[in-house]
Amino acid sequence: MPALRTKSVSTKVTDEEYAQMEALAGDQTISEWARDVLLKAAKSNARDQIVLAEVVALRTILLNALYRLGQKEELSAEEMQELIERADRERFHRANERLAVEATGSQP
Repeated sequence: MPALRTKSVSTKVTDEEYAQMEALAGDQTISEWARDVLLKAAKSNARDQIVLAEVVALRTILLNALYRLGQKEELSAEEMQELIERADRERFHRANERLAVEATGSQP
């Protein structure tokens, strides 16, 4: 037997926003549609986090390498490997920091 839904979440919207939601809900009630949208948004999307983590790692490597080259410093194979390893170690932490900034709207 499915769990009873006993809690409620609500918000006020304009007439235009309501019409937009009605159109998006299609055959569903707006309540069911809104519930589905909210629950999907609340779940962490692992695939997006992985892609963001890889982009952050690549950015870290690229910016560090370009900075060194811009300073006319050579970058040995060992130093490049260290950059890669550091970026790999820190990528998920940095991605989560960026996601937290996005979620709160604050600056890093």
